[in-house]
Amino acid sequence: MTTHIVTMGGGGFSMTSDSSATNLDRYLVELTGKRAPLVCFIPTASADDPTYIHRFLTAYAALGVRTMVLTLWSDAAASVARLDQADLVVAGGGSTVNLLALWRAHGVDQVLARMIASERRVVLAGQSAGASCWYSGYLTDSFGDLRPMLNGLAVLPGSFCPHLDGEDRGAVYTQAVASGMIPGGYGVDDGAALHFVDGELSRVLAEREGAHALHVMPSDEPAASGVLTEILSAELI
Repeated sequence: MTTHIVTMGGGGFSMTSDSSATNLDRYLVELTGKRAPLVCFIPTASADDPTYIHRFLTAYAALGVRTMVLTLWSDAAASVARLDQADLVVAGGGSTVNLLALWRAHGVDQVLARMIASERRVVLAGQSAGASCWYSGYLTDSFGDLRPMLNGLAVLPGSFCPHLDGEDRGAVYTQAVASGMIPGGYGVDDGAALHFVDGELSRVLAEREGAHALHVMPSDEPAASGVLTEILSAELI
């Protein structure tokens, strides 16, 4: 069993002006090890936004893959039943709180857990909300203001903060870790990503110059202001 999880602060096809695939999208497809993998896009966090779905289909059609979309606002039961056929699962951005609530209500979390426990290679990924959901804790604007939450799927340990540079979330995230509201974890820029293999961080990736990630951990050292931060060098792909 090998489970690959790639969590993007932002980027991929979601943030291109012409709905084109990026190097991070290509990286995800290559991770499957298959010539024509089945890629499932999950747009739950955006309320199954049809424009977002079209962007995905446009981007991934150019990559020579087979595609499917998991929808929970229509035909949910049949859609969830097909999820475990996917070689690559890509969760989109939007509201992390709504994503988690609906996944649990429809049993998506249970299907994903079975996929992770299976004997086959599984690749899970996402950006923004679709990245935050895999961790125990996360920083979200689902309520309007930025808030730390501790109800993630906990497939990955610790916490996650997307859009570290794009939305200037660093100060709120480090304070949330310092106060103990969420565990230590990672803040990731738009265009950067963390690649975990069976729960262990394997690579830090970037699809643009200057994108990086921060490792943020609580600290009792007097000079640390409650946290220690380490810049993680990213490999440009």
